[in-house]
Amino acid sequence: MFEVTVEQTFAAGHALRNYHGKSEDVHGHNYRVRVTVEGEQLDSTGLLVDFLEVNRLIGGAVAYLDHRFINDLPPFDEINPSAENIAKYFYDRISGGLKNEVPVHISAIQVWETDTSSAIYRP
Repeated sequence: MFEVTVEQTFAAGHALRNYHGKSEDVHGHNYRVRVTVEGEQLDSTGLLVDFLEVNRLIGGAVAYLDHRFINDLPPFDEINPSAENIAKYFYDRISGGLKNEVPVHISAIQVWETDTSSAIYRP
């Protein structure tokens, strides 16, 4: 099995609904998102997937959230903007965009809110 991993960062604010503690108040993070793509074979060039293509897909999803108050943006106007839900958001936004010569799929998306705290979504 081959894996390719790409990371990007963004800054955004949010507030957790139905949470009792510091995170219920409006606050911000410098987020980091890591997308891991896997597949069993390489294409005719010897690549699993082009890093640039994965970066482009992540970039579109990042641009939607970057320097915004996440609670105001669909789907987070209805669901809590937790790191777990943000990881799933990235999967939903980019998984359909992976067009490749060989079969690949996203195996994991990890979202850090801080250097030491992250959540992972595995489809």
